[in-house]
Formats: sequence, structure tokens, C-alpha cells
Amino acid sequence: MIQEYHFGSITIDGQTYQHDVEVRWTGEVLPWPRDESHVIDVEDVLSALEQNPETLVIGTGERGMAQITERLKKEIKIRGVELIVDRTEQALKTFNVRKEESLEEEGKQEKVIGLFHLTC
Repeated sequence: MIQEYHFGSITIDGQTYQHDVEVRWTGEVLPWPRDESHVIDVEDVLSALEQNPETLVIGTGERGMAQITERLKKEIKIRGVELIVDRTEQALKTFNVRKEESLEEEGKQEKVIGLFHLTC
């Protein structure tokens, strides 16, 4: 569970990270490198999409400076993945709620992945 977020820092299950992260429904946390810090395109989410998630939650930074390309939106739609995009603070809350709700439903865990930009 994501416990805390401050500009440039995120705490997940007691571990603090100071770089952008990919968080999977399994609890796995990975670095989330991108070619351009404030542009999020297909190549930037391929690792997440290869996991066949049902939902992709993208946090665009504290002030929402990171932009999702139209190309990425189209690719996600083609794959049938639900896309939720918001400023990072709200995106983290959405991710936690989706993950918790799916754990409460007996026998079904939603495959949700969060990609979080931690600065601008």
C-alpha cells in the first residue's frame, strides 16, 4: 500500500523511493524511467502493459506537468485497459482504493498498475 507522498518521494509498504515508480497489484515496485520526464508515451509504459493489467493509473506529478500522448491513449484503448490519469497525489489515492476494493472481493484481485511521476 502507498502510505505517503511528498514532492520527489513516495513511501510504499514502509520503503521510501526518491524516483518515479511503477507499482503492480502484486506489490512489486520498480523504477519507472522515461525518455522525456514530462511526456509519457507508449514506450514508457510497455513494461506495465506486458503484465496485461485491467487498469493503468498514471500520476502526472504534483502539479500535473507530465502529459500523456494521444498515441498512448489509443494504444491503451486498443488493449482494452482502463486508463485513469490524474495528478500524482490523487492518482495514488485512486490506486490504493482500487487495490483495496479488489482485495475485499472474494476470489478476484484487479490487475491494477500505478505509474507515478513524483516531481513536477
